[in-house]
Amino acid sequence: MRVPPASISFTSEDISQITAELSESLTTGALTLGKHGRQFEEEFALLCRVPYAVAVNSGTSALEIILRAIGVQNREVIVPTNTFFATAAAVIHAGGRPRFADCEPGTFALDAGSLRACLNANTAAVIIVHIGGLISPRISEISEVCRQVGVPLIEDAAHAQGSTLGDKPAGSFGLAAAFSFYPTKVITSSEGGMITTSDEAIYREALIYRDQGKEGFATNYHVRLGYNWRMSEPHAIIGRVQLRHLPEFIDRRREVAQVYDRRLSGWHGGIHPLNVPRGVRSNYYKYIALLDPGIKRATLKTALRDRFDVGLSGEVYETPCHQQPVFRGYPAGRLLQAERICAGHICLPISARMEVEDAEYVLDSLEKALESMQTVQAAVVD
Repeated sequence: MRVPPASISFTSEDISQITAELSESLTTGALTLGKHGRQFEEEFALLCRVPYAVAVNSGTSALEIILRAIGVQNREVIVPTNTFFATAAAVIHAGGRPRFADCEPGTFALDAGSLRACLNANTAAVIIVHIGGLISPRISEISEVCRQVGVPLIEDAAHAQGSTLGDKPAGSFGLAAAFSFYPTKVITSSEGGMITTSDEAIYREALIYRDQGKEGFATNYHVRLGYNWRMSEPHAIIGRVQLRHLPEFIDRRREVAQVYDRRLSGWHGGIHPLNVPRGVRSNYYKYIALLDPGIKRATLKTALRDRFDVGLSGEVYETPCHQQPVFRGYPAGRLLQAERICAGHICLPISARMEVEDAEYVLDSLEKALESMQTVQAAVVD
């Protein structure tokens, strides 16, 4: 594909370093819970400006471990309905019940008013999701609401490695945060996740839960109903190499985003950029653009792929959680803002491997595809 929806970046030097360190791990037999995992944790904690980080095998398990550590059994966790399946699924696997809340149009994140309406005596926690790498400027307000009612705020920061609001990085706003290193993310460990926290008790519990609930690595004395949620040394090696490049990856994504912003801001119909709020420095995991009513997303995506060899990224998200069959029966009111958000946007391709010329080609293709669709629509009307 000429411009794929996402792309992973490894230099030849990266591959040489990864190969050498993998060879060492294979030779020594140190393949899990070793020095590379510890170093990855230390380096990621520094990025998030928190004292503790725990490497695990996925962002999903990072969330479940946090929820198990704080104790949500038989209680509700407020989850924005515009999020990936895993956010709500982690609540259920941890023994809780998701209560779905609405989302705000400006950042696609948890709506503060809807949060207030959802809080009740059975609320165990609130999860805020940094959609596409955007941290909501209302997170301080949301945090204060949680503090007033004595409920912990958890960050689903799966999209947000390196994103900041003011001088605070993602992963430092809530009691704890969960990150993902899936291959589509800004940095990857191929598979993997990370918990960050300033709370020592959460940190200690996470170390236990990720290793089958054992009291310590060298014992078989199980004190929690944990699971095999460890991150292997090969995954940690890849993650550390990627983390070293995070600033330059974000800088390249910002270059691409600026091209999109400049041209889309001047368009008079069809599609418009979702403006990044003042004070937010997005990592641009996703570049979100808003569609005018009447633009058929599926038709546009097909035209870009088949006629121009351009792949649009997956939406964030196409179907809100409260409309997913698997979550039928969990509390949710009329979440109209989220439904409009989910139906009315696309995500343009963006990656650290894209050049400015690629972004210009995407926009040229987009303009031609929209013109063609509008011509067909006008002919049908006539």
